[in-house]
Amino acid sequence: MTRAHRVLIVGGGFSGLAIAWHLQRHCGLAPAELAVLEATARTGGNIASLHKDGWVLEAGPNGFLDNAPATLALVDDLGLTHQLLPSNQASAKRFIWRAGKLRRISAHPSAFLASGILPLPGALRVALEPFVPAKRDNAPESVFDFARRRIGRHAAELMVDAMVSGVFAGNARELELASAFPNMAAMERQYGGLFRAMWAKKRAARRQQIARAKIGGPEGPAGKLTSFREGFETLPKALALHLNDSIVTGADVTDLARIDGQYRLTTSDGRHWQAPSVVLACPAQAAARISAALHPGLSAELDAIPTAPITVVALAFRAADLPGLPDGFGFLAPRHQGLRMLGCLWSSSIFAHRAPPGGVLLQAMFGGAHSPDLAHLPSDTLAAWAQEELATAMRIAHPPQWTHVFRHPLGIAQYPLGHRARMKRIRATLTSDLPGLHIAGSAYDGISVNHCATEAPKIAQAVAQEMRRLTTESN
Repeated sequence: MTRAHRVLIVGGGFSGLAIAWHLQRHCGLAPAELAVLEATARTGGNIASLHKDGWVLEAGPNGFLDNAPATLALVDDLGLTHQLLPSNQASAKRFIWRAGKLRRISAHPSAFLASGILPLPGALRVALEPFVPAKRDNAPESVFDFARRRIGRHAAELMVDAMVSGVFAGNARELELASAFPNMAAMERQYGGLFRAMWAKKRAARRQQIARAKIGGPEGPAGKLTSFREGFETLPKALALHLNDSIVTGADVTDLARIDGQYRLTTSDGRHWQAPSVVLACPAQAAARISAALHPGLSAELDAIPTAPITVVALAFRAADLPGLPDGFGFLAPRHQGLRMLGCLWSSSIFAHRAPPGGVLLQAMFGGAHSPDLAHLPSDTLAAWAQEELATAMRIAHPPQWTHVFRHPLGIAQYPLGHRARMKRIRATLTSDLPGLHIAGSAYDGISVNHCATEAPKIAQAVAQEMRRLTTESN
C-alpha cells in the first residue's frame, strides 16, 4: 500500500518541522496532505534539552541570536514569546586560553593590547587592518587566508582559528570564507575592510538609534543569545505539537524514486509514500544515501559535504567547590595551547535556571575538524580529560558532582573550499533534472537555527507555488 500526500518532508529536525509549520500555517496545506518522516523515535534533531534534578542541559545548540526576524516571528507565531529567556549580561564576556591563562577578549584597543591574547607585533598588525587593500577577485579563499591577509598570522592562528572551532568545530584553513562567513566577505567587498565596515555600521546605528549589541565585533557575534526557560527544545517541541497528526517517527527512508511525475519513498519497514513534492531536510549524508539510485550525480555531490563530529561533556559542580563563580560566556582553546578540548561554555553563567541554587553547570566540547578522533573516545576518558583541563584552566580542584556526555557523530556540516560551486551544481541539478525535489537544513547555506528559520518560509512558498502550478495544469 502506498500512502499518497501532496508533500513529503524527510527529517523531523528543526528545519523540517519549520517548513512543515509554514506549509500548514501560511500556505493552507491540510495535515493529511503532508507527512514528516523522521527516522528516529523523537523530533528536534540535535536540539534536545535534558532536565535532571533542577539542572537543564543542552545536548546541542544553546539558543539563537535575537537579531533574526524570522526566528522571532516563528516564536511569536507559536505563542512562545512569553517563555523567551535572554542570556545574562555576563555572557557578553568571552575568553580565550592563551599561554597558560584565560584572557578576556575585548574590542577596546588598550584592553586588547593588555590582554596578552596576541604578542605585541601581532596586536599591532591587527591595528593595520584598515590599510590593507581589499581583495577584488572572485577566487575562493579560506577563512584562515582571509584573516591572515587582513589581520595577520598571529591573529589568524590564535583568535580566528579558535573562533572557527567554536562556531563550526571547523578548520579555518579548510573552510571557504564566502560560504562559512558570508558577512565577512561582504564587509570587505562593500566597505573595503572589517574595521571600516564596523565603523560604518556604528555610525548607521547611532543615526537609527539601534543598540550597539546588534552590531557585533571582536567580543562576539551580533545579537543576544536567547533561549527558553525550560530549555531550547521548547521550540521544536512546540512545532511538533502543532504538527502532531503529520509526523511519523521511526520512518527511516531508504530509497527515493520518481515515477510518472511523482516521487515515491520507501521506508525501512517496507512502507511506501508518494507525493509530487519532496523536501530532504535530513543531514547531507542521509540525503545522499536516499537519492543514490534516483540520481547518482546528486548523491555524490551531497555525500562530498563533510561534517565534524562533536562530543559534549556536561559537568555539574557545587559552587562552593569552585575558586570563583564563572562570570562570562566561556572560553575557546586554540590549538597548540596545551588543551585538548575545543573550549568550554559556562552554561549557568549564560542562562538563569540552568543549574539549581548553589550549582554551576559547565559544558566542554571535544572533537571537531582538527581532532575528529577525540569525539569518539570513551565517555569516561573524555569526562576525565574535561575535569583535568578545567582544573588547569579554571583552577577547579574538586571533582564534579556528576557528568553527562552527549555525542553527535555527524556534528556540524563543514563548508570547505569549493562549497559555493558545489551548491550551484546541486541546485542546477535539482532544477533541471528533479523538479519538485528540494533540500533544506544546515548542511548547505548556513549552520545556525536562524538560517534554518529564515530558509523555511522560502522553501514552503516554493513548494506551495509548485502545488498551485500542478493544480492548474491538472484542471
